Amino acid sequence: MAPARTKIIVVIIVSLLLLSGTLWSTLLVDSPQLESVYAPNKGKPTVAATPPPKESVQQPTAEVLSKRIVEYHIDVSLNPEEKLLKGTETLTWTHPGKNIVTELYFHLYPNAFSSKETTFMKESGGKLRGDTMPADGYGAMNLTNIQTADGLSLMHRIQYVQPDDGNSKDSSLIRVRLPRPIKGGESITLNLNFEVKLPKIFARMGIADDFVMAGQWFPKISVYEPQGMRGRATEGWNLHQYHGNSEFYADFGIYNVKIHVPKNYIVAATGFPTQTAKLKGNMKVYQFYADDVHDFAWSASPNFIVAEKPFSSPEVPGVRIKLYLDPAHEDMKERYFYAAEAALKYFSKWYGSYPYSTLSIVVPPEAGNGAGGMEYPTLITAFGAKNDSPGYELERTVIHEIGHQYFYGMIASNEFEEAWLDEGFTSYAEDKLMEQEYGVIPNLAIQAAIISAPAPLNQESWKYESPEHYAKNAYYRGKLVLKGIEQQVGTPTMDKIMKTYAIKYRFGHPATLDFQRVLEQVTHTSWQSYFNQYVYGSQMTDFAINKITVEKKKATGPLYESVVTVDRQDGQYPNIPILFRFADGHSIHKVWTGNGDHIQFKLQYKSPLAWAMIDPEYTLVLENNHINNYMKVDDDHKIVSRLNISITKLVETWLGSLSW
Repeated sequence: MAPARTKIIVVIIVSLLLLSGTLWSTLLVDSPQLESVYAPNKGKPTVAATPPPKESVQQPTAEVLSKRIVEYHIDVSLNPEEKLLKGTETLTWTHPGKNIVTELYFHLYPNAFSSKETTFMKESGGKLRGDTMPADGYGAMNLTNIQTADGLSLMHRIQYVQPDDGNSKDSSLIRVRLPRPIKGGESITLNLNFEVKLPKIFARMGIADDFVMAGQWFPKISVYEPQGMRGRATEGWNLHQYHGNSEFYADFGIYNVKIHVPKNYIVAATGFPTQTAKLKGNMKVYQFYADDVHDFAWSASPNFIVAEKPFSSPEVPGVRIKLYLDPAHEDMKERYFYAAEAALKYFSKWYGSYPYSTLSIVVPPEAGNGAGGMEYPTLITAFGAKNDSPGYELERTVIHEIGHQYFYGMIASNEFEEAWLDEGFTSYAEDKLMEQEYGVIPNLAIQAAIISAPAPLNQESWKYESPEHYAKNAYYRGKLVLKGIEQQVGTPTMDKIMKTYAIKYRFGHPATLDFQRVLEQVTHTSWQSYFNQYVYGSQMTDFAINKITVEKKKATGPLYESVVTVDRQDGQYPNIPILFRFADGHSIHKVWTGNGDHIQFKLQYKSPLAWAMIDPEYTLVLENNHINNYMKVDDDHKIVSRLNISITKLVETWLGSLSW
């Protein structure tokens, strides 16, 4: 999110950008919601500093929620002085398909930061969400050993592969040839040793001073998809490098992780500790466990201020909400707690119960902002803490990342290939809760207006032209597509659609087609045309007033016939509202079904028509070209008047939705 600006600067910049025909979004964060930056502040409760609570220890339950394709046992040590992680990993992978497998594939994500020549760095330009990779900030993973359970080394069987772009300088994905084939249903166990030179925090992971964010930090096996999964015609590996826009995709399983840190450090992690942290010399050892998750992340700092609060609701039997605050936000812990409680309560009500026993929120220091605004199973990060008074971007970020626990965490779609199923859906849920709990109403007209280059939502994330292009489509346009469905079916039916989808595909790795099927099953209607245009295609709606003629009719009294031609210039959409205003101030409202390419309205009235406007209240959420929605009858000023009134009304609508 962009930092808050003053009212005057905002008005000037937005107005100039709109008048120039382009509004660039700089809110390239995990929750790029434009209007949230300018929302009002709540009162900031001041909370006295308290000693860290006693660490809560739990044990695994017998309930199994997923297929548990993978099982990781990892032991890792942090050396902050050398910016080094050193670990061992025992992985057990169970073949979920039927065909014989002769090789395994692993993601070595930290290698994305090893040089300027990696695919990630070339695509991102060394920038992500406002952060820039410093010249001395590179890091990498070194796989020092990989062997079978009986001790056979596989190091000579490793090959770096680049299936997406053939970039020989990219080492984020490896193939390991196996000494014997694996049949469907069989398991294989491998032992790995690895080291990670932590980069300076730039893109979700790394080190900043004494703050560490370990995200995508261990050798992680790729996903093998059985036939039929996500629409696959034949089974096989889903293989992609680490790209500038892409996030992640993995199988569900069990994680048992031991973390060694200097004795003055505090660790936050996915899952829960199974025993109290123990001192061993100058090191402290944590033991964490998580099941039915598809990733494991952790963060460490000697400066965390820890707070813990139990929470339950009718849909959430019991969760321990854990805060790991940077000291700059110590007095804001109640704001974090309230946002987390609201998110857990209502997202569980709307999309199915939160099934885990913990939820950890890490608030990085300002220097660690590159790790902020990110989701991992049972752990999220807020943005870097500053000594200012944040507006609702604090709550919005927490709510957005907790929303990911449902769409990224439990539903777990493929973010390499269909990012909108996570980002668009989470943004939709975020808006709904922000409006309900904080009264922050999103300005969908402005958000639609910035989408100047719509692109298919089901395309691979790295095929978008830029991070901005990716965000405008996966986040904004994805959300607007869902809002467009809601407008047509009504909110109660949309709520049913979303809940049906979320529960049916919990732990299921669905594809876009799976959501379309749920939508059609609930509504008993084909949505193929809508999806062809707005999901699989690159359309937005664009309805334009093309021509107005006014003729005085011969009659005993004054009578004018006004003819207005309205064209459809892009995607189809039903029920287009149109306002006709006459010279004497009289107004007529009409609705066009949207069928066909154009329609003519013939209006007879005692006064001539002054102007006409399509969608005067900006309710068409997929309309991104508002300039041609208005036309004034005065031919001498037709174009100028169209531009001025459209831009003025759009800016007024935007400003009217803001609280300062």
